[in-house]
Amino acid sequence: MLEFSEGAPCWVDAMFTDVEGAKTFYGDVLGWTFGEASSEYGNYTQAYSDGKAVAAVVPPMPGLDAPSQWCLYFASPDAAATAGKITSAGGEVLMGPMQVGTFGTMLIAKEPSGAVFGVWQPGDHKGFEKMGEAGSYAWAEVFTREPAKPDAFLPQVFPYGVQQMDPGDDPETADMDFKVFSVGGGGNPVLGRMKMDDDFPADLPPYIQIYFGVPNCDEAVEKTKKHGGKLHFGPMDSPFGRFAAVTDPQGAAFAVIDMSTTFGEMPSFG
Repeated sequence: MLEFSEGAPCWVDAMFTDVEGAKTFYGDVLGWTFGEASSEYGNYTQAYSDGKAVAAVVPPMPGLDAPSQWCLYFASPDAAATAGKITSAGGEVLMGPMQVGTFGTMLIAKEPSGAVFGVWQPGDHKGFEKMGEAGSYAWAEVFTREPAKPDAFLPQVFPYGVQQMDPGDDPETADMDFKVFSVGGGGNPVLGRMKMDDDFPADLPPYIQIYFGVPNCDEAVEKTKKHGGKLHFGPMDSPFGRFAAVTDPQGAAFAVIDMSTTFGEMPSFG
């Protein structure tokens, strides 16, 4: 059983108009299998990798016309207290806190620059049963044009240490503004924050990019395109793995990363 410190990513889910289509897509691209839909909880359906829970898909709530997107949940020992911190730090609670049977308590919120995220106070459902491997959640980054807002907000809500990446001498990274948030006294990085530059579409709102591990990045991209998804960036080599940013056929954005294929020296953080 995995244990999640306060502020650590602990779960992901997404709403899809075509849940069966999503199951087919992610079953092929990420190798997921799916459990039975829970009719008591809006046909919430868990996804598994090697028999371990890694994510969930669900149809939209009646009357809710929202685009398909992945939502990242951060662990909290007290969702109500976290909701208070979100509000006092300048964020907005969009939904909850709401108890979900005996599974736990959830809320959905927005940080001040506009990226949406979730908070999960575990009950019977602790969160990921597998992560950091192929077929499961690997990493996440807040993409925003106003980095000062999440930089000030996040450490007020969660017990984060913060480090700025040294862009180094490489012209490709010279203008990169990237920070890492860590838990456990700064020893466990759990979230990145990237400033969006002019390469991003002007109408793209701030968002949290979720990375899923795959055994082969290029194969995952080809499968994505085969099913009608789109490639937006990459594949690109990095010291953390070979990765690419894509959207699925229903428009939900995510990234795939092969963490076994690394290239270059690790950047330094100060």
